[in-house]
Amino acid sequence: MKQTCDVVIVGTGVAGLYCALNLPDYMKIRVITKRKADESDSWLAQGGICMLRGEDDYEPYFEDTMRAGHYENNEKTVDLMIRSSNSIIRNLVQRGVRFSRDPDGELEFTREGAHSRPRILFHEDVTGKEITSVLLKQAMEKPNITIDEYTTMADIVCRDNICRGVVAFQEMGKPYVIEASHVVLACGGVGGLFDNSTNFPHITGDALAIALEHGVEVEHLDYIQIHPTTLYSEKPGRRFLISESVRGEGALLYDKNGERFTDELKPRDLLSADIRAQMETDGTRYVWEDLRPLGEQVIREHFPNIYSRCLEEGLDVLSEPIPVVPAQHYFMGGIRADLSGRTSMQGLYACGETGCNGVHGRNRLASNSLLESLVFAQRAADDIAFGKPCGERPAVSVDLEKYRDADALFAHYRRLVRDEMDRMRRDCLERMRCGDE
Repeated sequence: MKQTCDVVIVGTGVAGLYCALNLPDYMKIRVITKRKADESDSWLAQGGICMLRGEDDYEPYFEDTMRAGHYENNEKTVDLMIRSSNSIIRNLVQRGVRFSRDPDGELEFTREGAHSRPRILFHEDVTGKEITSVLLKQAMEKPNITIDEYTTMADIVCRDNICRGVVAFQEMGKPYVIEASHVVLACGGVGGLFDNSTNFPHITGDALAIALEHGVEVEHLDYIQIHPTTLYSEKPGRRFLISESVRGEGALLYDKNGERFTDELKPRDLLSADIRAQMETDGTRYVWEDLRPLGEQVIREHFPNIYSRCLEEGLDVLSEPIPVVPAQHYFMGGIRADLSGRTSMQGLYACGETGCNGVHGRNRLASNSLLESLVFAQRAADDIAFGKPCGERPAVSVDLEKYRDADALFAHYRRLVRDEMDRMRRDCLERMRCGDE
């Protein structure tokens, strides 16, 4: 079985959906996703999405992003993301995204860790779900977009460094080829490779492994962000995130004696390090986060999802602190991509958490992820629609037999990504050691 379309998009998070919605209606688009369309990490984003608040906010916003990224960021992509934020937000509002507003109807902003001022829009504490659900509904209504759930990418189809489509299979089904002029990889990060993560477990970095197999350039696979505050649990599975916005609004962190031990608004990597150090000092497996300084009204109105989830765990944030622990959260590395999402393979694009354009540097500033995904997904769509034609594309024949044993294939992919992460980590440590000498 072979299918043909203009564009294949892998992933139904905000990057994949926004790319699809920004492509021309005359293009036939097929979007595939491993599980249900609403099981992307974009749905899990609690805190919000950043927006430039006037020209006098540009320098502070730029500096906040650079400082959080340890000044390893690509300044061009940071500038582009910030300058594009107002048009992105305007488009989301036009599409029907319901950001919180004050009594006068003006957009309401909150602040998160490492931000010098409030510039984050939100919808309660389920901003990602609000944005993604709006985009998904609109994508499902467009006749030129087909969304295939429970469909896994097994490989890309390419020849002479020109991408021609993907190999995919549906659950319990045979592998088949989806032939396309362009392929967009927007299938998330690497959380499924970690025991403790806020990500969905099926997001395991498949696109990275496939890129490595085909010599597509990747970078910074060792840049893994740890979120400092996830709800401590001894149950297996995904960790529930306690949003950065909670600390931005005034929540405090305590050691085992009920004493503050850090600045709660530090960048995530520095705060995570402080928490781990305090846990080691105290001999505990968590620290305490106290939401009571926010007041009952703010908790119920701004953080209803966190409030209800904690109640399900037998914890009442209105009357007691809750145990929190760092966990893997975000991936700053990925398939190397330029300002239009183009990779080192012609016709292959990467955006969202799958791609690495350098905007986050070594550590992502809170609430930049949704914005970055949307900005560069739109630019990838523009490049596909209006960029220079790729010219003649070679025909490709595919031996589908090698994809029959899916379990062995994806076990190989997971090992490949882990090994490359470890290699990059060792190289980084060696460079640091040599620098110290």
